[in-house]
Amino acid sequence: MSTTLPTTVTADEAVDRLRTVDTVALGLATGQPPAFVEALGRRGDWEELRIYGAILMVPTAAFTHPNVHLLSAFWGPIERGLRERGHNVGFVPTDFRGMSPLLERLHPRVVATVASMPDADGWCSLSLHAGAGVAEYRRAAGDPERLLIVEVSRHYPRTLGLGPEHPHAIHVDDIDVLIESDAHPPVFPDPTPTEVDRAIAELARSYVHDGATLQTGIGSVPSTIARLIAEGAGGGYGVHSEMFTTGLMQLHRAGKITNQKGQFDGVSVTTFAGGTPDLYAWLDGNEDVRFLPVEMVNSPERIARNHDMITINAALALDIHGQMVADTIGGDQFSGVGGHEDFVSGPALSLVNRSLVCLPSTVTVKGVRRSRILPYLPPGTVVTTPRHQVDVVITEHGAAELRGKTVRQRGEALAAIADPEFRDELHGAAMRASRGRSPYQPDVHEQLRDVSLAGSGRTYFQP
Repeated sequence: MSTTLPTTVTADEAVDRLRTVDTVALGLATGQPPAFVEALGRRGDWEELRIYGAILMVPTAAFTHPNVHLLSAFWGPIERGLRERGHNVGFVPTDFRGMSPLLERLHPRVVATVASMPDADGWCSLSLHAGAGVAEYRRAAGDPERLLIVEVSRHYPRTLGLGPEHPHAIHVDDIDVLIESDAHPPVFPDPTPTEVDRAIAELARSYVHDGATLQTGIGSVPSTIARLIAEGAGGGYGVHSEMFTTGLMQLHRAGKITNQKGQFDGVSVTTFAGGTPDLYAWLDGNEDVRFLPVEMVNSPERIARNHDMITINAALALDIHGQMVADTIGGDQFSGVGGHEDFVSGPALSLVNRSLVCLPSTVTVKGVRRSRILPYLPPGTVVTTPRHQVDVVITEHGAAELRGKTVRQRGEALAAIADPEFRDELHGAAMRASRGRSPYQPDVHEQLRDVSLAGSGRTYFQP
């Protein structure tokens, strides 16, 4: 391999390599090249530009151009804001694992990612994101009709893959356009936990035994759970997590991680990282954490093979069947499927593994308190994870273990962890669902659509 580095260009010069009619694929979140994305907004002659991505982290004027169409597989605040302002943003329903074959099918002419600075041998670590793009980067690099654009910055950590099959790096000889910028990775600060968050975290902590393999997501509850585990007396844990977070770093620092989990022993495995600047500095050159493509990390079969796998995820709402709503509110896209279903279904393939889904029992919308546990889902609801895969649901009021239960038993268990104000209605729905019948009542359903429930003051969260 060559050790002579190619000439770098500015982000604007890289954008000039695009055609007025073109297709561009970006990585998810921390895999997006910030200076390149910003520079897209400084060019205005687009005739038809399609951009594929997920969880946009860099605002740019390009997404407000009438001839630019954003197709995102996981929405964040930027996508939601573009929708509210009437711009061209669409949602592509797929889970994180499905993004790899989707990219191959879409075959974008331009593929762009961010990476660490080249080392002495010309290798650029893919830094904070392996995800779904690795194979597409290599396909684009080998196709003279396509462009592989890589933005490198000294602020992005050099992270490692695993073995020669998964190097988690691109050599400069394979890069068509190399941008050097001073961009920093996006920061995901840990939110301050509420009392409800702490109560949920304490209940979830009771399911985590010494030697368990952990998966956690982003948010107050997973962060609080990680802190409780780090401060507790247990240990010998492993990490197999779609996202590597600041909380998982704290577990490492506390000496709680040994990674004797039955596969990928000795290292924590992940497919992307997001957190604080402290996390990014800690990851730089760290051999204890390895980045692998999402089709490996999120494989339900691989997840199930871990020793005592405990996955911890969130939801927005569910019904007494256990149907989970995790990415829409009122039928409107809010986030995305991601790895939710994979890390709920994976543990279900083993009798000893557990999947925990955590959510507060209520939400307040426009001053009205609503239950997140519903008798049934209203029309227009989009289900993220089907009922038959759900294991344990945790609110601040307790834990409901659903695996192996009938619909009525599930409803009774979920009613017991709902807010007391809504339990009677949920118990009634569970009773109606006995012997495989539907809990749905047309007359009550019409009331549920009315926030006032015919003046009773009782309302339900419509996911």
